[in-house]
Amino acid sequence: MSTTITLKGNEVHTIGTLPSVGTTVKDFALVDSGLNVKTLQDFDGKKKVFNIFPSIDTGICAESARKFNEAASGLDNTVVINVSKDLPFALGRFCAAEGLDNVETLSDFRGTFGDDYEVTMTDSPMQGLLSRAVIVTDVDNTIVYTEQVPEIAQEPDYNAALEALK
Repeated sequence: MSTTITLKGNEVHTIGTLPSVGTTVKDFALVDSGLNVKTLQDFDGKKKVFNIFPSIDTGICAESARKFNEAASGLDNTVVINVSKDLPFALGRFCAAEGLDNVETLSDFRGTFGDDYEVTMTDSPMQGLLSRAVIVTDVDNTIVYTEQVPEIAQEPDYNAALEALK
């Protein structure tokens, strides 16, 4: 069953629905800017904020990466993981230019994260990219908060995501 979201008021559909609160997140294989593969195990013992978005080269996506980076600097035992289909080189360039050093920015360009977490968009000009969503887990990888942002051109609810970490 797909989820209906919008892009500037036009309907867009995702491959499914976000994983449910109370379930365990699935493992993943995402690529960092050095072309190293990162998996769930690389973040063992930490709370996780998955900041998922279509492309770092759009204003809202860039803003969410900046805001979560700022918030992450004050969080204990927490990692923010930015995830998109952008190439690792573009993500690395953006993070270097912006000075984002409190987050992990990872690419799903050759993985199945979008399908496994059911955030791949199935239609519209953005077909194949990831929708804007946030998933927060505790240290045991149990989901404590999710948000499928209803309008792609809208920022996620940062306060609600950060509150779920407490």
